[in-house]
Amino acid sequence: MKKIGEYTARGTVAHQITQRINLFDGRFDTGYRVVAFQVGPQQITGDHDVSGTLFTDSDGSGNNDWDWSDNVQIAWSGISNLNDGMHGPAYSVVDEDNLIIEDLFIRGHSSDGGFDINYIIKFEKYEFSEWRGALAMVRSKSQNVGS
Repeated sequence: MKKIGEYTARGTVAHQITQRINLFDGRFDTGYRVVAFQVGPQQITGDHDVSGTLFTDSDGSGNNDWDWSDNVQIAWSGISNLNDGMHGPAYSVVDEDNLIIEDLFIRGHSSDGGFDINYIIKFEKYEFSEWRGALAMVRSKSQNVGS
């Protein structure tokens, strides 16, 4: 794989809403790797926690549970906002083996449900063979095993 660029996406996602992050450039020989993912509360005062999950398939984003055995979940982040406005330690894990050919999906959760969740995602863009792109696409889709 040859690194050909970097990209940062940032914004807000509403509580328990799945939002698409458009990445697909129409090619199957280029893709993105998530290298960093962080969430934070939009409202910095008060006592609430926020979390977020990144998915490679919109079918896999129907709940707020972190399931590290689910192949469509590739990154998880959370932070606690304490009553005095000071933030607890941020938590973030990114599956280093991720590769996104099409689009990415984010779902956020706020413990009080009343505020949007800020996010920032850092990507690296790569060029590779089409067979590797096809393999990554199959791997990133929900297999619905046992459903």
